[in-house]
Amino acid sequence: MRVYLQSLGCKLNQSEVEALARRFVATGCQVVMNVQDADLCVVNTCAVTHIAARKSRRLIRRLHRANPEARIVVTGCYAELFPHEVAKIEGVDLVIGNEDKERLVELLRVRGYGIKSYGLGVSTPIPYPLFFNRTRAFVKIQDGCNNRCAYCVIGLARGRERSRPPEEVLAEIEARVEAGCKEVVLTGVNIGAYGRDLGTSLGQLIEDILTKTAVPRLRLSSIEPWDFDPSLLRLWEDSRLCRHLHLPLQSGCDATLRRMGRRYTTAEYAELVERAREAIPDLAVTTDVIVGFPGETEAEFEESLRFVEKMAFARIHVFKYSARPGTLAATMPHQVPPEVKRARSEVMMALGRCSSEAFRRRFLGRTMEVLWERKERGREGGKRVWSGLTDNYIRVWAESEADLANTITPAKMVALAEDGMRGEIA
Repeated sequence: MRVYLQSLGCKLNQSEVEALARRFVATGCQVVMNVQDADLCVVNTCAVTHIAARKSRRLIRRLHRANPEARIVVTGCYAELFPHEVAKIEGVDLVIGNEDKERLVELLRVRGYGIKSYGLGVSTPIPYPLFFNRTRAFVKIQDGCNNRCAYCVIGLARGRERSRPPEEVLAEIEARVEAGCKEVVLTGVNIGAYGRDLGTSLGQLIEDILTKTAVPRLRLSSIEPWDFDPSLLRLWEDSRLCRHLHLPLQSGCDATLRRMGRRYTTAEYAELVERAREAIPDLAVTTDVIVGFPGETEAEFEESLRFVEKMAFARIHVFKYSARPGTLAATMPHQVPPEVKRARSEVMMALGRCSSEAFRRRFLGRTMEVLWERKERGREGGKRVWSGLTDNYIRVWAESEADLANTITPAKMVALAEDGMRGEIA
């Protein structure tokens, strides 16, 4: 059985697809990189916005057109929230909700998809780059969310918070490191809540990973500001913990934050960021911002814009508010017209580009450690160009005839690029 896997959306979805790949290989299946070669396609969908849901539909249809003979199995948040809608898409053979996602391979075996019983465990050290040619491993540590932000549908799609046992996480990370992986990214719906249901904490897990594994780099994905205990900052004394925090802001206006159900004020958020920057030199703080939330006036948007500018983020992900069925915000009065949301999004994204450039400019002339991920074609003359990331999340491109794939080397930052920096191998 040849299996093609694809995901949309967050790093958690990518982590889940990687876990599915390992399970398929453990049953003797072959994971293929081209849909035309597949007997079976598995799609892990997203529904965080209506655009994500639309992209999920388009992806399913595109895969069916590319290989009409392949059976298509759809899972993920879009499949969980709108299973009947997904089932009607041409080519879809089976819809599996999030609750059964971890049992997907076994369910397919029972349903007669030609899959054998497990021969290997999910932590068996199969070479990590085998599947998706990535040098960074996305390791899922928890699922679900108990928060009730007014705009968010993920709690409905993913259910209550559930943490993976720490020994499972450590075993997976050890297997990834043994397979040659240079960076592990801890992912989940709400990783700051890790361990509450197990009598432990995110801080304890990080400490265990740093003391009990030889992972070269450890990165955290998104953490809600109210879950970030300042005591965590001491962990960055270990240089393997990447100097990068993604702290979703969503709005820089306190009135909007209250309507959103966010549990902090802008002053509290600013204080947290200030403490983090004082404790971690050259820290990259990235964020998410929603524009056009119901009731957002022009004055509120301007207030949000001024606060975002003051925070000097390294990167800003801007989202136009998207009404999701089943959420409180979808029923709120004073919905913002699409053209207003679009205009505000363009203004906020322009600020984001300026803020990102200002952050990167600080590193011109400095030498940084870069994890080289992939080879790209040179923009001029077909030269060999490599792309990689610094630990503080700056994308770097550099020329080298050496094979840099999955290595960490120093590089001097010599120029700004459109969305990163140009480097020279030191």
